[in-house]
Formats: sequence, structure tokens, C-alpha cells
Amino acid sequence: MEVVWAVGQVGVVWVAVVLALIVLPSALGISLGISEAYMWVLVKTLEWATIRLQKGAKKLQPQMPRTPAANGIIERDETPMEKEIALLHRADFEFSHIFYFCRKGFEAIVEDEVTQRFSSEELLSWNLLTRTNVNFHYISLRLTIVWVIGVIVRYCFLLPLRFSLAAIGITSMIVGTTVVGQLPNGSVKNYLSEVVHLTCSRILVRALSGTIHYHNKENRPQKGGICVANHTSPIDAIILTNDGCYAMVGQVHGGLMGVIQRATVKACPHVWFERSEIKDRHLVTKRLREHVADKSKLPILIFPEGTCINNTSVMMFKKGSFEIGGTIYPVAIKYDPQFGDAFWNSSKYNIVSYLLRIMTSWAIVCNVWYLPPMVRKEDEDAVQFANRVRSAIARQGGLTELPWDGGLKRAKVKDTFKEEQQKNYSKMLVRNGSVG
Repeated sequence: MEVVWAVGQVGVVWVAVVLALIVLPSALGISLGISEAYMWVLVKTLEWATIRLQKGAKKLQPQMPRTPAANGIIERDETPMEKEIALLHRADFEFSHIFYFCRKGFEAIVEDEVTQRFSSEELLSWNLLTRTNVNFHYISLRLTIVWVIGVIVRYCFLLPLRFSLAAIGITSMIVGTTVVGQLPNGSVKNYLSEVVHLTCSRILVRALSGTIHYHNKENRPQKGGICVANHTSPIDAIILTNDGCYAMVGQVHGGLMGVIQRATVKACPHVWFERSEIKDRHLVTKRLREHVADKSKLPILIFPEGTCINNTSVMMFKKGSFEIGGTIYPVAIKYDPQFGDAFWNSSKYNIVSYLLRIMTSWAIVCNVWYLPPMVRKEDEDAVQFANRVRSAIARQGGLTELPWDGGLKRAKVKDTFKEEQQKNYSKMLVRNGSVG
């Protein structure tokens, strides 16, 4: 009985401390400086570890791998096809013309520019986490001791704390939106709904030890508009909702996610689709247009890539979001991989494993840029408009812009992409007189 009583007392003290020092300040939108102090200690520790690694690398130079000059394991020459096939100016076809395609095929086999975007970004320096291909913690005894202390802190202190905050945030979201959803539609309900969403999002951000820097807040999405952003993780929505409320768009889920969806839609005009409905493009477009037409409703938050990319690139935007009309508010999100890997590789980790990785990382640090609003020009189609918005996001976030569809994460290359390369080559042959 004494053991049970002691455990109960510890639990009461733990909850009281969490509520008083983290939850309440989060709900009020203030900071007691705990997060700032934690980040200062963390940055200093990582700087010290980097210096130790550099000293140890000099002693173990033969065993240490060399840092690649580029972000990949091969160096590419990105010259156009016309310059690559230098002998094409001759009248007759040369067998050497196929070397360009052979080299491109070898490059794709070794390391293509698409599939590497669906795996975690490699770090130039170890951050005392387990995401590395080299056992850096064996370089020195001091580094090993610090790494062991870090493991204890992350799993024995940070993980329980973050789990407690996440449970409080999710429970508050479900209960709060359910209660607010019972009120009649009106300004009071909308105000309380925004308060609940903002408060719970702030608690969830604290559960991730999130440090978020918002830039150009004067460009924040307005009601009746569409917010589009690059997509790295499911927590992207929480990162953005921490600074303003949005109407979410997505597919209906089961389990805990389904419970949250059903609760939040009662208080906020989220747009959830059944699996059969989301395949009906016309139905989706109709419901989104109806939402945008109502200027009193929250801006819609859409991730046009349709899948998570590893925070190094922006891939093709689906054109559906840009056919609706209205004002587009682009947002660029860039995570700092030094403190934790926010990328969700859904083909490798389920949501539980992913959340465990997130909650045992050091912190989630990111920058969010609100870009000036954009509207579709008269001479632009939806694809051109989508590409223009994507380019703006890529430039601001320092991300690589790729023309490939994120659906290649789970699907094969479409025949149209292959045919496009064939057409380009055939046009060159015809233009140079090699054919006909």
C-alpha cells in the first residue's frame, strides 16, 4: 500500500508540475523561458560534440568516410539533352548517341533524384541521435558518456513528459471541440472553436519541444482563401495551426485519428472525404469551391504534393487545388535536421513508430515563411499556376524544385513521362535532318 501511495503522490506532483509550468503557459500563449534554456544547452552540447568529432576524425582519418561534395553519392552533369548528344549535328545517326541514355540509366540505378527524396536526409555532422551510418559515439570516451546521458534524458525524461503533453493536448482537443460543437452556429461558436484549436495546437507543439520561427506574418492566410504548403510530416498541420486556425482537407480515417476528425468537424468547417468520394474529383472541387465562396470561413489548408517529402525538395503540385479559384496563400516550411528528423517515411514506419522517433528526438525546430498571396493570371492554366506557386515556395525555403509526381513513392513511372523523353529525342532527329 505504501508503494502504491508513493507512486500516486509522484503522479500527482508530476501532473501538477506539467500543468503549471507547461500546459497553462501554452494555453495563454506565453513562455517561462524553459524551452529557450533547453535549446541553449542543446546547441552548446551539439557544438561541443561537433568539435570532438572533428578532433577524433583527424586521428581516425583512414576509418572515417569522406563527406560527399554534393547531397548525393554521384555527381551529375545537368546539361540539356541537345548538348549531351554532341554528334547529333551530323546527318546520319551515330551509335554513340545512345551513350547519353545509357549514362542516365546508370545514374538512375545508382541513385535517382526521386526515390532519395523519400528517405531521411543525411547529416554532415552527427547530432548525438541514432540516425547515422557511422558509430560516431565510439570516437572518444567523453563523447560516449554524453551520448549515454542523452539516451537516458530522451527516453526517461523527455519521452514521458512529451507523452503526457500529447495526451493532454489530444484529450483537450476532442473534449473542447465536442462541447463547442453543441453551440448554435454563430460568431461565439467560431471564436471558441478558434480558441480551442489554437490552445491545443500550442500544447501539442510543446509536446514536440517545438521551436518555430514565423516570418512575414503580414502575409498570413485570410478567411476565404487557400493556404498551400510543402509537406514533410503530419505535424505540418500542427506547426501552422499553432499560429492561426485553418479548415483541414483530407480523407476520413479510423481509430484515434477518426475520433479527432469527428470531434473537430463539429466545431470547425473541416472538409473530410470518404475514400469513395475523394476519387471523385468533381465532387471534391465542388465542396472546396463552396467553402472558398463563404468569406466567413477559415482558410483551407492543403498540401498539394499529396505525400511527405524529406525536407530537401518540393515535388509536383496536384493541379486540383489551383482549379478552385480564389486567392492562394503560399507557405514554405523548412525543418532543421540537426535537432530531429521530422520527415515521415510512411512506407517504412507506421504512425506509432514515427511518433516514437519524433518524441525521442532532441526537438523540432523549423522556419515558416508566409509568402505574398498569389492569384491565377488570365493566360495561366491550373498546371502553370501550380508550378509558379511551387517555385516561390522552393526559392523561399531553400528547397530543390523537382518536376516529378510524389505518387512515385508507391507507383511506377507513368508512360507519359517515358513518351515525353522519346518525343524530345525524335524532335531533335527531325530538326537536324537525321530522319526523312
